[in-house]
Amino acid sequence: MRLSLLAPFDRWLAPPPPAQRVAWLRGTIFAHRGLHGPGLPENSPAAFAAAAARGFGIECDVRKSSDGQAVVFHDDALDRLTAETGPVGARTAAQLAGIRLSGGEDTIPSLRAVLDQVAGRVPLLIELKSRRDRRVGALCLAVRRVLEGYRGLHAVMSFDPRVSRWFAAYSPFTVRGLVMTEEHDKALLGQLRRHFWLWHARPDFLAYDIRDLPGHFPASQRRRGLPLVTWTVRTPELLERALDCADAPTVEGAGIP
Repeated sequence: MRLSLLAPFDRWLAPPPPAQRVAWLRGTIFAHRGLHGPGLPENSPAAFAAAAARGFGIECDVRKSSDGQAVVFHDDALDRLTAETGPVGARTAAQLAGIRLSGGEDTIPSLRAVLDQVAGRVPLLIELKSRRDRRVGALCLAVRRVLEGYRGLHAVMSFDPRVSRWFAAYSPFTVRGLVMTEEHDKALLGQLRRHFWLWHARPDFLAYDIRDLPGHFPASQRRRGLPLVTWTVRTPELLERALDCADAPTVEGAGIP
């Protein structure tokens, strides 16, 4: 099967957004989980403050607490990043707000607290962390409620195409992205799967694994008007590749310019 035959379906089922809707993404450098490092844990208010001070956009991760609140935390479990154990989703937002992030003084912030902290000073990329065996509506709704009235530049994104599809249906003015990687999925079935996910998600942009750039699929979507964010840029060499092949690098460590 010639995958070029799928291009008309891409245009029909996942049309590109109006250029002005996503223009702010192009040329922005995003700090991956904030500008974290020694004394500045990932996804912490301190890391976000450091990123904003450098003028970088902020990429952060969001999960749902047991009481349906959007909290900023990457992992499904608390074990790696705190002295606590167990799933994030088993704690209330208030309980999570009392848990200190390892390596710093901050506790786990809510998405609302992060929005109040950033206050539109720099753009935000908010990655929704879902599970394929669970519905996404409650998580998406929790995020949408917090974003209502926020005037700063922001977008939501997820590996789960259902998230972008939900925002397309229920929050159409929110810029939405689909996070993608080709790792272990480069054969024909994987190529087809990426098109199917694109059609289901109907995203405004793609956030693509830097290890897969340059590549035919991301390049073709970029040419037709979907901005290409890329992650995670951790070396100067990868930064050079990102600046050549994508519109907005997500950086950390030695990849920070």
